[in-house]
Amino acid sequence: MANPSSPSRSKNPDGTSISLENVTISYGNCEAVKNVYCEIPRGKVTALIGPSGCGKSTVLRALNRMNDLIDGCTLKGRVLFEGSDLYDPKVDPVEVRRRIGMVFQQPNPFPKSIYENIAFGARINGYTGNMNELVEKSLRQAAVWDECKDKLSDSGCSLSGGQQQRLCIARTIATEPEVILMDEPCSALDPISTLKIEETIHELKKRFTIIIVTHNMQQALRVSDMTAFYNAEAQEGGSGGKVGYLVEFNDTDRIFNSPAQKATQDYVSGRFG
Repeated sequence: MANPSSPSRSKNPDGTSISLENVTISYGNCEAVKNVYCEIPRGKVTALIGPSGCGKSTVLRALNRMNDLIDGCTLKGRVLFEGSDLYDPKVDPVEVRRRIGMVFQQPNPFPKSIYENIAFGARINGYTGNMNELVEKSLRQAAVWDECKDKLSDSGCSLSGGQQQRLCIARTIATEPEVILMDEPCSALDPISTLKIEETIHELKKRFTIIIVTHNMQQALRVSDMTAFYNAEAQEGGSGGKVGYLVEFNDTDRIFNSPAQKATQDYVSGRFG
């Protein structure tokens, strides 16, 4: 650890950004996802796919300790970020969420100006550089600068849904994370806005590691380099609930065109889900 409150900033020489080692996540006594082993590469887009209830979003939230905010949610196993255990008691979860940012399903701009949506988080995190430059750079990287450069004092909530989502991406970028998590970022958007978000993702992966949950198979094909397919099975003990598990993780092209598991083939070909 470089700092007792922060995960190590050294890079894994093997190119792995985040590793899940036998991770099981439970809500109370009910397992949501179990025994996940996965190594997520740095500088690529990794898609998490699978039917509803298989634990995709639960796994995603575990990667920056958002599940800590849910009463009764517990994690067994280890989640390593650049080789450091994110769940070590000495690690500050707030610092984890700064370095591993998140974009949610519904756009959630702050009830502040477009400018302050970007500046607010950066300021809280101690940014001391040129704020005007940071705001412009972040909005440019999120491909929304041209649409809002002349109305930076307007409320972020005045933008369209797609613009709001890109504003939220810009807000995440402004705190200079290393990883960006996206939980179905296009599910509430129209096709044109979705295309702009996908184009933005392609640009962002030049600078960030991106992990995206999506129910859209075509989107996973378009934006991701790697794909993890999750499925669910009945809980032991006949409780009636289901528990998710990782079926297969590979290059996106392999997952969609020559998967190793029949369940993967059935899902990506639309036979269930």
